[in-house]
Amino acid sequence: MTRGPWHVAVLMGGWSAERPVSLSSGEGVAKALEERGHRVTRIDMDRNVAQRLAETKADVVFNALHGVPGEDGTIQGLMDLMGLTYTHSGLATSVIAIDKQLTKQTLVPHGIPMPGGHIVDSESLFTADPLPRPYVLKPVNEGSSVGVAIVTAEGNYGNPIARDSVGPWQDFPQLLAEPYIRGRELTTAVLGDEALLVTELRPKSGFYDFDAKYTDGMTEHVCPADIPPEIGEACKAIALRAHQLLGCRGASRSDFRWDDTQGIEGLFLLEVNTQPGMTPLSLVPEQAAKLGIDYATLVEMIVEEALGRAPSTAMGGERHG
Repeated sequence: MTRGPWHVAVLMGGWSAERPVSLSSGEGVAKALEERGHRVTRIDMDRNVAQRLAETKADVVFNALHGVPGEDGTIQGLMDLMGLTYTHSGLATSVIAIDKQLTKQTLVPHGIPMPGGHIVDSESLFTADPLPRPYVLKPVNEGSSVGVAIVTAEGNYGNPIARDSVGPWQDFPQLLAEPYIRGRELTTAVLGDEALLVTELRPKSGFYDFDAKYTDGMTEHVCPADIPPEIGEACKAIALRAHQLLGCRGASRSDFRWDDTQGIEGLFLLEVNTQPGMTPLSLVPEQAAKLGIDYATLVEMIVEEALGRAPSTAMGGERHG
């Protein structure tokens, strides 16, 4: 596949909680492609997205959306029906990976270590704890640590959780309850069929929530992570295996918790992100840069991979992500 020039529609924005992050990712991608001589059409997704995509007639769509409906299979299904070529994962992969419980059901039988836990009705939390404290509550299908709460033994939200305390139970009728894993936050990017590096994330306060991820100076990134070689190799092996089992395309990012008092037995995969951020603070571009892949080249590699999957229309093939 040649390096273009291509006409790329960069799809960004939308209406999820991660809209500002998506706009930042999309603008970064668009500028990088323009600097490399490609034609770019920016599309801030609204309800007329199908018409706008059809009118654009781009060679490929760079999906820079984050959250629902850009990361859950909805936009992927739409683009499949339209016969469009697009970056990142397709419909089935997106449906599974955005859902933390479905991800567990897919990966755990193959030996991927993930925390236990189960789905709970938010209303039940005001009566009794679903797990021994401390435990974590999170929406089943949100990214970027949106709506994550750590319920501590000290009763930070009340004991039982108080109905009027501020938390995800006010916004989501059901939540995923998981045991809290003490220790360190690690993440590994996968590009194509290669795991890149391991980054340790050290929030300056609290945990690695939405604000810590996207506010400059709130989290220290240690890349490559200062961890034992066997932990680093395990992170990369698990990230690549999860990427393959889920059928991810292009770039993905796997997030881990590691209890460093337990050695390899303390390493758990939390989730796989099929639409990792491309902002100035994002982890995939940072890891790629450490390996000598600059931002614009990374963007071109992702686009090139998508174009390489597009069957020739002369063959009458189905175009899909």
